[in-house]
Amino acid sequence: MSLGIDFGTTHTVVAYADRGNFPLVSFESESGESLDTFPSIVAAREGELRFGLDALAVASDPGWSQSRSFKRLLARHSLRTGGTISLGGRDVGLTELLTGFFKALELALRTRSNLPAALKDTPRFEAVLASPANAFCTQRFVTLEAFRAAGFTVRAMLNEPSAAGFEYAHRHARTLTSKREHVLVYDLGGGTFDASLVLMTGVQHDVVQTAGLAELGGDDFDDVLVKLVASAAKLDLPSLSPWFRRRLADACRTAKEQLTPNTKRVTVDLESCLGAKAPTPVVTIAAADYAEACQPLVDRTIEAMQPLVRRMPGESEDLSDVAGVYVVGGGSSLPVVARTLREAFGRRVHRSPYPHGAVAIGLAIAGSQETRFELSDRFSRNFGVFREVEGGRAATYDTIFGREARLPSAGGPKIETTRRYRAAHNLGHFRFFECAAFDAKGTPQGDMAPMTDVYFAFDAALRGQPLEGVTVKRLEGQGPLVSEKYSIDARGLVQVVITDEDTGFSSTHVLGSHR
Repeated sequence: MSLGIDFGTTHTVVAYADRGNFPLVSFESESGESLDTFPSIVAAREGELRFGLDALAVASDPGWSQSRSFKRLLARHSLRTGGTISLGGRDVGLTELLTGFFKALELALRTRSNLPAALKDTPRFEAVLASPANAFCTQRFVTLEAFRAAGFTVRAMLNEPSAAGFEYAHRHARTLTSKREHVLVYDLGGGTFDASLVLMTGVQHDVVQTAGLAELGGDDFDDVLVKLVASAAKLDLPSLSPWFRRRLADACRTAKEQLTPNTKRVTVDLESCLGAKAPTPVVTIAAADYAEACQPLVDRTIEAMQPLVRRMPGESEDLSDVAGVYVVGGGSSLPVVARTLREAFGRRVHRSPYPHGAVAIGLAIAGSQETRFELSDRFSRNFGVFREVEGGRAATYDTIFGREARLPSAGGPKIETTRRYRAAHNLGHFRFFECAAFDAKGTPQGDMAPMTDVYFAFDAALRGQPLEGVTVKRLEGQGPLVSEKYSIDARGLVQVVITDEDTGFSSTHVLGSHR
């Protein structure tokens, strides 16, 4: 049996299977409080790092620097050049940070959680993981490697909204009929927004298409409230130290998470988080004003979902053929989200009773031997390589795998494609790239990320020596016959094998690796 682990921007959630039920794991904090999430926090002081519960214990100590949303950095940094975060007076590599965090999670599962004793005593935890639907290969690879380095055996990695689809089918099976088999999953997490249109036929789940925004999540809704509070209190935000700004953001996040459809006012206790720096003890914001300020963010998520709506049978923009719109993720608790979805699509909105835990529960369902659900997921982004054309005077983008390419099932054969050509130069410099979409001319646009550059010596005389910095020259005479064999595995990772077919010389690369 595998644990379902949803590594989130604000919280990390773990679920497991128990005789047909899929409870969330709770953790004991330093103060003895039971928490149903493991805080996604890292704290640093004079070179020392603390993670999770241990970082939460020093959150009120101004001597410690903290980062709560370090997961977002995975989408922002190209790890081929060494992604780092400045914390506590030192630069910390993201791989080091992630590995330390997952080691702390592994230890907490064994020593500070309510996991059954039989599971705690297993030599090595098995896990089914999730990643944002539009996560690039680098983010998936580094997350996977960090979990492995922390002592986990990773059985599978699913897209987050696809995992939430399992929880929907488990909880709302009666809404699915022969005429309404599609479910639209709306996942607003702490750092990202993802959506999937899933066709559910019996135990088979087929992801029709995914969409999302890598830089929009609950953190952005927190920022909106912080600015409203600062304006109402006439508080000069730039004058606050990072520690006090973090305290204010935490207070606003707590107030946001307590909102209900009946809430009329949002109250933030400034005195408790700013002390003597508070210009007034308490600030009260009308809930309607906060919702209005958040509306542009919600509208962006609706706009991002339009490609999914267009994929519905008959292109029914009112989603009359959808069994349900399923809202998950911590940010989904905002009343303005459900209201906007109802107005936009005219369908009933189902909100998970465990919005922050729906993905983890779905992952536990996927990894359970007690269920028979099967998932056919999508690659969810475009992957390709820039190639020179017109004798080197221009470049074009060669798409190797499109965003709708199907991922193979766990343990199944990889999806493969091959390029063959005669080399014209002494050296191949492969500039691999991922993007969310293309414009009308086929130029990459939207969320984009360069990947690991790969060098391959077409000239046999260059083999066995460093290739970076070598001048690219045209070969005299006929170059070798070269093949590029690409494959995708069930986790969405890409591998390329480049081979000189005349001599058999080849090299293999897992793309996304920065090693």
